[in-house]
Amino acid sequence: MRHKTHKFNRETKSMIKSIQLRLHHYIFKPSLIGFISTLICIFLFINFGLWQYNKAQQKIAIQAVYNHAKINGALQFPLLSNQHQTLDIADWKYKKVTVTGVYEPKYQFLLDNQVEGDRVGFHVITPLKIDNTDEYVLVNRGWILCNDTHTNLPTFTTPTGLQTVVGQIWVPSKKIFSLESKTISRDLPKNEAWKLVWQYMNIDDYQLRVPFTVSNMAIKLSPTSNAGGFVRNWQVAAERITTHMGYAYQWFGFALATLLIFIYMSFSKIRPEENADLNTK
Repeated sequence: MRHKTHKFNRETKSMIKSIQLRLHHYIFKPSLIGFISTLICIFLFINFGLWQYNKAQQKIAIQAVYNHAKINGALQFPLLSNQHQTLDIADWKYKKVTVTGVYEPKYQFLLDNQVEGDRVGFHVITPLKIDNTDEYVLVNRGWILCNDTHTNLPTFTTPTGLQTVVGQIWVPSKKIFSLESKTISRDLPKNEAWKLVWQYMNIDDYQLRVPFTVSNMAIKLSPTSNAGGFVRNWQVAAERITTHMGYAYQWFGFALATLLIFIYMSFSKIRPEENADLNTK
């Protein structure tokens, strides 16, 4: 084993030595450690750059779906009862949909820590009972400003009667960090009031708290819809495309800088005694 390692080191040094290059009064003479370190760093930096580039490409695809939904007409919201097989939620993300129903204010809630401009407030999430079915869908009706304290919640109205909701499919992320207990009982005690302020949006938790069937997909109410909306300047994750591309170019730049530094550090000025040796070869 030691013999093989020694042979590998000898061959590697021989290879490094063979790529020595003389340029006027300088010689390109890379060290073994510098050569290996440069290869490792360039490999890592390029992979980090490709990772950020691929994330940007994924969000470009999301942006394309988002823009397509804004231009095209609304689809009917998919009902669970009409599905002969499992509904593929991924196929519906960001699509424009329409649905008719009645709001159920008893089980609506405020989604905390939502920022609009430089102000903090809530998103109003209201369940809609879909017309002629027993199914419900959560509708994000938009942003409202919070008061000075959470004990003094803002007042808002919910329209009654049949509403035609138009908006885009919203699938809340399940990657949530919270210090709240994850243990939830389906049946709330009769003397316990409905929890009006939620720290995060989790449809699975919501489904356990309510006595009706709720879709796994929610709807962000369109800014042009008249179905009881508030401030609706919806943002999509794809807005970070430029950021991801910037990070990608940054990592690629690190790779290029590493190569240039390696080349610069590998050149050294030829000393007189070295010059004599080189001239005799």
